[in-house]
Amino acid sequence: MLNTANGLKLSILEFVHIYNGTEATESLQNVTEMVQLAEQWGFNRYWFAEHHNTKNLMSTSPDLLSLHAAAHTKSIRVGSGGIMLPNHSALKVMENFTLLEGLYPGRVDLGIGRASGTDGRTMWALLRSQELMEVNDFPEQLDNLLSFFARNFKENHPFSSIHPPGDSSMVPDMFMLGSSEGGLHFALEKGLGFVFAAHLAPQLAIPVLRAYRSNFKPSYCLTEPQSMLATIVITAETEEEAKYIAGPAELMWAQMSTGTKNLTFPTPEEAKNHTYTPHEELARERNKDRFVIGSVGQVAEQLRQLAKASLVDEIMIADFYPNQESRKKGHELLAKELGLSQGNK
Repeated sequence: MLNTANGLKLSILEFVHIYNGTEATESLQNVTEMVQLAEQWGFNRYWFAEHHNTKNLMSTSPDLLSLHAAAHTKSIRVGSGGIMLPNHSALKVMENFTLLEGLYPGRVDLGIGRASGTDGRTMWALLRSQELMEVNDFPEQLDNLLSFFARNFKENHPFSSIHPPGDSSMVPDMFMLGSSEGGLHFALEKGLGFVFAAHLAPQLAIPVLRAYRSNFKPSYCLTEPQSMLATIVITAETEEEAKYIAGPAELMWAQMSTGTKNLTFPTPEEAKNHTYTPHEELARERNKDRFVIGSVGQVAEQLRQLAKASLVDEIMIADFYPNQESRKKGHELLAKELGLSQGNK
């Protein structure tokens, strides 16, 4: 783990946005550049989300993107934020992340989500079974996943005769993701790390993260509590510039909140010139707590306060910058402001 001057670590959650006027291949090239710069600037982790049937996001396969990111870096941790377990076989997830851990030991994280991360029809296509869509078997899936990693199925379990290659040392660091008390329950029950998506449920973030710290019990996965707060962070040299750069993300979230789907990521100028409908304006106001926006000094202080209030020592930045240049500049400014590179020396 990094040891920054003020104790606050930063990580990045990548969605692989296809920006307005760009191609998917360019977005993938942006990932290669960004993860190398993030490592250089002292970020702790670089995670990939899982989304499907969203034409402006290329992050459909966090495991493959993690492999690519690890192959192009030397030390930064990589992983999923997260693998949406309902879309997958527990055995296949275990096999993929065992391979990743074997290839890049000590650098791989497996963030686990309880939702499908997509719509019902796409989930049907992923599962290949309409019947499975009606089954809530996440607790069983999670048990199976952990037992495959630990190789500790009971003798009478139908999977006890399955022997994946590798051994129990080839296990990534595991985190439960959540935006409610449901994710907290599983993190505490299984003794996993916990990441709260404050950009999805900002009012719950602090009480739920504090409850995790207070109630954690050690497990074979983790001896001490390990928690992060994830939120959308957009910064620049001045507050005015940051607000301008944040315009596209604020507009997208306002439109998503009013039911619009498959939105094109607008440019900052398009967002600036957009006339909000009354419903969009109301959603924009309600969404304010999903974002941390301001000059680099303002943002750094807000993140310190969030970390202190939620008892975390790491913030995961949900990356919603409108283009590659603004996010490179924003991440670098914040890394320097918080002294991240000092932790790598």
